[in-house]
Amino acid sequence: AIALELAKGGANITINAVQDRDAAEAVAEEVRALGVKAIVSMADITNMEDCQRLVAETVTEFGGLDILINNAAVRTKVDFLDMTWEKWVNSREVALDGAIRMSMCAAPEIVKQGGGTIIGIGGLMAMTGSPGGAHKSATKDGMGGFTRGLAVDLGKHNITANVVVVGSIDTDRESGSGEVVMAKKPDIPMGATGKPEDIAYMVRHLSGPFARYVSGQTIHINGASYRPHSA
Repeated sequence: AIALELAKGGANITINAVQDRDAAEAVAEEVRALGVKAIVSMADITNMEDCQRLVAETVTEFGGLDILINNAAVRTKVDFLDMTWEKWVNSREVALDGAIRMSMCAAPEIVKQGGGTIIGIGGLMAMTGSPGGAHKSATKDGMGGFTRGLAVDLGKHNITANVVVVGSIDTDRESGSGEVVMAKKPDIPMGATGKPEDIAYMVRHLSGPFARYVSGQTIHINGASYRPHSA
């Protein structure tokens, strides 16, 4: 949904996939049907050389890069008493270190464009915790802190950086948003779970010309099911 919404705004799209190239190619075809360019890359974001290649392919194909969406996550549930160090490292390598690697590779290219945006997709569990999700809470919360740090360091280059936190969303993947508990017993004042498009609309807005002074923020998309207190 994010790729299609950005394409509707005129963005050329690079779709990265680790395993299912056919699914990624299908999305790329939908993007191209909207009149923009799209390529598919198979890059492992736990590998710095793959991250560098992904960015290089994008710049070569489109002539530059000005939007980065950090959306990778490990969705496996593991009770903390069953957690191994290897499982923790795997989660961190993808969700946190992957975002850092991609940002390190992409930020210099965004600077060359005169500005742009970096958006991290977070999960509500980073704020509330969830059964079997301590490792995911830690990595997503870390990614949020990292993104706010980017906003400070990169603001002078006209680069915004924000986090979009996903609540209970209906997706093709049962636990795509990581909010399994809420999906089973929703407590949503707006009366329904969200759609992937609800996330995509916010990502497009933050990537566009009307949000250039919005940076360093954590924005919740959850139908008022989670209402953080602002001091």
